[in-house]
Amino acid sequence: MTDAPVLSLRDVRKSFGPVEVLHGVDLDLRAGEVLALIGENGAGKSTTMKILAGYQPATSGRILLDGEEVSFGSLHEGEEAGIVMIHQEFNLAEQLTVEQNIFLGRELHNGWFLDKARMRRLAREYLDRVNCTVHPDTRVSQLSNSDKQMVEIAKALSRDARVLIMDEPTAVLTGSETETLFEQVRAMKADGTAILFTSHKLGEVAAIADHVTVLRDGAVVHDGRAADIDEDGMATAMVGRDVSDLYPDKAGAPDDVVLRVTGLDVPGHAEGVGFELRRGEILGIAGLIGSGRTEAMEGLCGLRPARAERIEIDGAKIDIRRPSDALEHGLCYMTEDRKLRGLLLDKSMRVNLTLQSLDQFGGLMIDRAAEERALDRAIEEFDIRAGRREMRVGNLSGGNQQKLLLAKVMMSDPSILIADEPTRGIDIGTKQQIYAFLRTLAASGRAVVMISSEMQEVIGLADRVLVMRLGRVSGTLSGDEITEDAIVRLAMGVGAGDSERAA
Repeated sequence: MTDAPVLSLRDVRKSFGPVEVLHGVDLDLRAGEVLALIGENGAGKSTTMKILAGYQPATSGRILLDGEEVSFGSLHEGEEAGIVMIHQEFNLAEQLTVEQNIFLGRELHNGWFLDKARMRRLAREYLDRVNCTVHPDTRVSQLSNSDKQMVEIAKALSRDARVLIMDEPTAVLTGSETETLFEQVRAMKADGTAILFTSHKLGEVAAIADHVTVLRDGAVVHDGRAADIDEDGMATAMVGRDVSDLYPDKAGAPDDVVLRVTGLDVPGHAEGVGFELRRGEILGIAGLIGSGRTEAMEGLCGLRPARAERIEIDGAKIDIRRPSDALEHGLCYMTEDRKLRGLLLDKSMRVNLTLQSLDQFGGLMIDRAAEERALDRAIEEFDIRAGRREMRVGNLSGGNQQKLLLAKVMMSDPSILIADEPTRGIDIGTKQQIYAFLRTLAASGRAVVMISSEMQEVIGLADRVLVMRLGRVSGTLSGDEITEDAIVRLAMGVGAGDSERAA
């Protein structure tokens, strides 16, 4: 590692119209060093990275490459200079194969013809480096989100970058996939690559970073060695307040059973799933990726084909064949994928908020004034922060998108909320807000099912935990039984779980 920066920003400012979102940012990326750039959603991280990579121009300030001022007119100019960015949103052509995506725009030739054999061999080598077993001929549209992320990383490796910018690369990865990525990061670091890494998972930042820069409201509020700041210090710098008390107090003894599910089968994904949900509680659902957690709850809500021996709400047997049936009975599902399935990114906040509940806003003609009043209430209740209320939802930060999605779901006034990965890809401050809302929701007499891949989130928030493995309920935990060791044992099939015990 050398002291001279490879890539720097000096007093960089960025404005969108009259609104300045970056306020004189300074940043240094050095060869053989991992710089973690962290901050709340909306703090300016993505804008900073896009300026570094040539995706967006700065309004003012300087970009220095090897000490010389440069100006990138496009991402291609940035890549030609050795700066490669892995996006938070997948930047893959869905209908092309894995191999075609890795070499898209950089195809190898043998004379007049494409050198397909060489591209196939190299694609396999890049995929093997990240332990990705997908076949190079597989269409990207057929891949899981975690496999798509590994293809993005393999694609970046093929660029032989001098500077690698990684925007939330682990958001959809499992623990083992994250460690595989970190092995590659360490190898690139040893080869002299300068790496910028962002993550809302502060444990990952502590594990991989050499240097930490914290942005808050578009300005640098901390810059120093990673060894000199712990996770609590990072969190406090990010949000400007103490967040050590991240999880609200848990509820007392649960109330009466509001939902009882027996023998729920989702073909190909889950079998014989049964559980009880009590009024006023948060039931966590844990398990490894592929355990059938999401598919089981989607099947319960009519979002995919499923059958059940019996479903009861408040003691009455009900049938759910489609999502509208679930909504009629006060059961609402909040998707884990806000960008593809939860929100219309090219529409306004008002359109997104009321889309699922249009019957509340008129018949043939929509009462726009009523929609605007509903948006006013949602902005206040869920603390949705946007420069303009008419802006496209795709331009909101991830945390504000998630709060809008939650507000949209709550427009249907459910008595039972199933929240799938409710804090994925959002900052610690927004997580704290969502945790408090879910607990308040339960305390008001409703019931919450929370599916989460974050172990500490499940332990810290859930009153009881149902663990799934290979499409079945492996066991349930409550009170002092809810520990990381107990959850992992049930998820791996090495614990003494009692799948028949009443949940």
